[in-house]
Amino acid sequence: MAKEKGRVTLHDIAAATGVTVNTVSRALKNKEDISRETCERIQRVAREMGYVRNYIASSLRSGRTKTIAMISGSMMNPYYAILCDLIQREAVRLGYGLMILCSQDDPETEIKMVEMALSRQVDGVLITPCSFESPALSLLRSSGLPFVLLSRYLEGDTDDCVICDDWQGGYLAGRHLIDHGHRNLAMISFHHVVYSSRKRFEGFQQACLDAEIPTGNIHYAEPENEQQILLQLNQWHAQGVTGLFSFCDVEAWSLITMLENSGQGLEKDFSVIGFDNILGYINFPKPICSIECQLQKEACTAIDLLRNRIHEPSLPPQQVILPVSLVCRDTCCKTHSSVP
Repeated sequence: MAKEKGRVTLHDIAAATGVTVNTVSRALKNKEDISRETCERIQRVAREMGYVRNYIASSLRSGRTKTIAMISGSMMNPYYAILCDLIQREAVRLGYGLMILCSQDDPETEIKMVEMALSRQVDGVLITPCSFESPALSLLRSSGLPFVLLSRYLEGDTDDCVICDDWQGGYLAGRHLIDHGHRNLAMISFHHVVYSSRKRFEGFQQACLDAEIPTGNIHYAEPENEQQILLQLNQWHAQGVTGLFSFCDVEAWSLITMLENSGQGLEKDFSVIGFDNILGYINFPKPICSIECQLQKEACTAIDLLRNRIHEPSLPPQQVILPVSLVCRDTCCKTHSSVP
């Protein structure tokens, strides 16, 4: 029943169903003044004819494209892949298309992605910015386009944002290692992440201080490559560190793999806890204790904030901090013979 040539129009569907163009339009939008039976019949015929809604025409009438952009880091990082997947599900449920753009955590690429989103006339942007002084954010602010920060907080009340409670997550991670016998602990991050790195360490450090861990037994490092990471781990091993808090699960798994591949047997001398609870969303062969940060809730909340900002630009900025919790998978236990 599909039209042989050209795009199927509302007029074509009206002719095929014997109703007016206005009735077809309202039926395809599930308007309540059209009976359920009529809606279903018109929608069935539209599908059979191969009708696809013309969003360009709709946007010209409404001034909105029903499209939002998500600008994140690399999709090779499962954290971003999971978050984008959850955001797309929620966006589609609400009738929005999603444009996914990757900044690779590079400021120059990030501003190009913002320019691309602006050129496509999206209704709003969700973004995990690279830095406190990101040129991309300056461009978004000056453009007037609604946007929401994801997993990043720039400390101020100028932008909408959704973050997890990084400080509490760090505290829970430190407390968990301490409760399992560790008295010499370290946090490691492969690079500095806006706001989160500092807050997670502050919480981690406070948990150690509350447990009366000597300050000399509380460590932090941001090594930049595998050689530096292994060097740092060897130094900590020599200093008696046994409990490791990794900035995120992906880095925790990388740490464990590096230790196993080093051939030094160090993997037996460290207990590791991560952050994000990626195992709650995808399977991975190595279990790991982690901090659950509610990615599903973050996705839904971010889109809610963005929709509010799109429809009510004068609303005051909102900062939403989501609670975190601990997930134990027994990679925290102090079972090391080398520990005094």
